[in-house]
Amino acid sequence: MIKEIIVVEGKDDTTAIKRAVDAETIETGGSAINSDIIKRISLAQERRGVIIFTDPDHAGERIRKIISSRVKGCKHAFITQEDAHKRGDIGVENASPAAIRKALDNVKTEFGGVAAQITWEHLMDAGLIVHADAANRRMKMGKLLGIGYCNGKQFFKRCNAFQITIEEFVAAFSRMELEQKAGSE
Repeated sequence: MIKEIIVVEGKDDTTAIKRAVDAETIETGGSAINSDIIKRISLAQERRGVIIFTDPDHAGERIRKIISSRVKGCKHAFITQEDAHKRGDIGVENASPAAIRKALDNVKTEFGGVAAQITWEHLMDAGLIVHADAANRRMKMGKLLGIGYCNGKQFFKRCNAFQITIEEFVAAFSRMELEQKAGSE
């Protein structure tokens, strides 16, 4: 049984989570999160801890931001778009039990007030911002680092909020470069 309570968007996500692991969930009911849901999540965070596990899309990111801005110290599970894709639909409910377990095995904890490890220069040097293929490169790096896909500003924030070290960043970058080189041969 997973100690923390997993925050998901809806009933189908709960069903998918329960197929994969023994856990309890709180459903937000979509992106219009009301104060009662935030109170339940806050109480869960105080008593057992919370893992936010939303869809890898715009609405899921919006929900993740709302919750983590109001409930401090949340953990985050990220699933890739390809693992959450089924017949043109993207969502946790489409993921296999193995993909869900993998995301939960790679949970990241958000820390506030920590000095930045990764700088804008790191992102620029890695071609993650101000680069013709920046979005694709962020998607690959986000997958390798286990922090999901997002725009450049959010990628920077996640790297630092989840205390990604320069060593982890460089290792992921090197792996991405090797995979790209192998793919082009």
